[in-house]
Amino acid sequence: MERVVITGMGAITPLGLSLDEFWDGLIAGKSGVTNVTHFDASIVRTQIAGEVKGFDGERYLDPKDARRMPHFIQFAVAAAHQAAEHAKLEKGSFDPNRAGVLVGSGIGAIGFIEEQHEILRTKGARRVSPFFVPHEIINMASGKISIDLDLRGPNSAAVTACASANNAMGEAYHIVKRGDADVMVTGGTESSITPLAFAGFCSMKAMSERNDSPETASRPFDATRDGFVMGEGSGVLVFESLTHAKARGATIYGEVIGYGMSSDAHDIVSPPEDGEGATRAMLAAIKQAGLQTTDIDYINAHGTSTPIGDLAETAAIKTVFGEYAYQVPISSTKSVTGHLLGATGSIELIACIKTMLNGLIPPTMNLHEPDPQCDLDYVPNKARAARVDIAMSNSFGFGGHNTTLIVRKWGE
Repeated sequence: MERVVITGMGAITPLGLSLDEFWDGLIAGKSGVTNVTHFDASIVRTQIAGEVKGFDGERYLDPKDARRMPHFIQFAVAAAHQAAEHAKLEKGSFDPNRAGVLVGSGIGAIGFIEEQHEILRTKGARRVSPFFVPHEIINMASGKISIDLDLRGPNSAAVTACASANNAMGEAYHIVKRGDADVMVTGGTESSITPLAFAGFCSMKAMSERNDSPETASRPFDATRDGFVMGEGSGVLVFESLTHAKARGATIYGEVIGYGMSSDAHDIVSPPEDGEGATRAMLAAIKQAGLQTTDIDYINAHGTSTPIGDLAETAAIKTVFGEYAYQVPISSTKSVTGHLLGATGSIELIACIKTMLNGLIPPTMNLHEPDPQCDLDYVPNKARAARVDIAMSNSFGFGGHNTTLIVRKWGE
């Protein structure tokens, strides 16, 4: 079995359009949440989101593609180009038949679907775009990346709601580990700040309604939390076999060492209060990595700022780690990015890698009134200097999908 290392990262997020902007924003505790500008949000109760600002798809795509492709594809292509450049994955440095793509998304082109349905309703079937089908399917993010970067190996997509990116990266990890590819470009992407998506989540009463204070609306583990804040963007990483990375002289930023997943088999939306399914995903990842629970130096929590979700994850961490749960630092970077749904796991794994490289743990912002039942160390409101050699990242999705990835600081 091959060891799997990370050699490149790219990020398009509400904190900025590059890896450095994303990381600098996290450490500064800078919020990317603002009033919604993508549509007239006066029609819904929640009017705030973590929008990507200033994105120009023509930097990465042909102008025609940039004009007509949904943003979930554009964000993924942009982040993939950044990751490939960061990895110095240049033509001739790898066999394209041994390089693949696996990028997940929870909702995909919902905005494009809404737009084309309105055209069908008001202008007729003949006016629907001929690109409707190839642009609305979720696997097209992976497809377009493979075309642009000439990656001819395994190509797939993961669709497991908010666990999509973690599932995509976990499966990419196994593809490289078992020797089916030398390189996998992997992660997640989402662009669902649209009227229909907002209307649906608002009807569920799942999102924060703190419209008068966007920057403080996402408050994981706080007693006053009232729901998640939607975000958008993409994170893409280059996973590579250690043998291949060394052979081409790649810089290694970290190693993937564990992946666990489970199903709650409980409810289509809510996790069980004791977080039993999340517990099993974390334990599976720890076992696969060959670790003890006390080897984990940092947890990037799913931490969505929902009343039930934060309690369940806290309970699961306590079950997995016992007394050590009170010693391991935990943070939710969704406090400043919002919840990127199917893309969230990828930017949070990037946050774990950067944490290990820089010796700084990003804070959980807006944590001023801790929930008495959420009584762990959530690194409140200020980044913390710490040595982190092994980090865990959790992502859980509707349908009871639970995923955990574990990464290790590179040091042979």
